Amino acid sequence: MPPNDGFRALDRQECLRLLAKVPVGRVVYTQQALPAVLPVNFALDTDASVLLCTAAGSDLVRAIGGVVVAFEADEFDAENRSGWSVVVTGRAAVVSDPAERARLSQAAPRSWMPISDPVLVRIESEMVTGRELGPPKQQPDG
Repeated sequence: MPPNDGFRALDRQECLRLLAKVPVGRVVYTQQALPAVLPVNFALDTDASVLLCTAAGSDLVRAIGGVVVAFEADEFDAENRSGWSVVVTGRAAVVSDPAERARLSQAAPRSWMPISDPVLVRIESEMVTGRELGPPKQQPDG
């Protein structure tokens, strides 16, 4: 992309800082060999993993089990044509270790949906990428 197109790549730290500002993102996973997208509320763990809470019998839990998923969150201002988007890609799994569940219960979000038999899901942040959109830079006259 040309350097004046209004897009700017974000480094990992900038991406994580922006993710920490928003409460909702989308998990992208595979369901019956097709892409599925699920909006969820989430939190970041101290190791930058994405944490979410869902029902033990959910489609998401049945689909993950250590497979690679994507998680995306963003924030945009349509009027000013600006904003950002961050994607975390990594293995997702239900947190099954009791000590880890206890530790994460303090940081993990509660589902905004009423659920029975809740479980914590962790998405490892193996790859974190992001872009910011702002007004294009003006070319100098000359």
